[in-house]
Amino acid sequence: MSNDVRTGPEASLTSLMTGIINDVQELLKQQLSLFRQEVKDDVRKTKEAVISLSAGTGILVLGGILLCLMLVYLLNWAFPSVLPLWACYGIIGGLLVLGGGALLYAGKRKLTSFNPLPDQSVGALRENVQWIMNPKK
Repeated sequence: MSNDVRTGPEASLTSLMTGIINDVQELLKQQLSLFRQEVKDDVRKTKEAVISLSAGTGILVLGGILLCLMLVYLLNWAFPSVLPLWACYGIIGGLLVLGGGALLYAGKRKLTSFNPLPDQSVGALRENVQWIMNPKK
């Protein structure tokens, strides 16, 4: 804030206006700084969610392949005369697709649980710009 504003009879309109302009500039600088910090925080959250989704998907695929092969042969071993090998592959593959879809849905919900845009800073900045443009309202 401006500290060079004089009060009393020697305060001029020019010095008062200069003080107001300096205060407005300082306020805008602070809001832009807050805006940048919120963007950085939201980028970090998005990066964490994407890393989690990617790692989870990769592990799911690898585990699914190995588990699928094991379960297919286990099912064929348990019911050799009832289920042919291709039916065992179909049953196990269908179950894994359902499980993987549920995990991807949960990751998507986590990713959409926050807004990547800093709403508070944008709203405050917009309000201040409107006040500067129309100070009588």
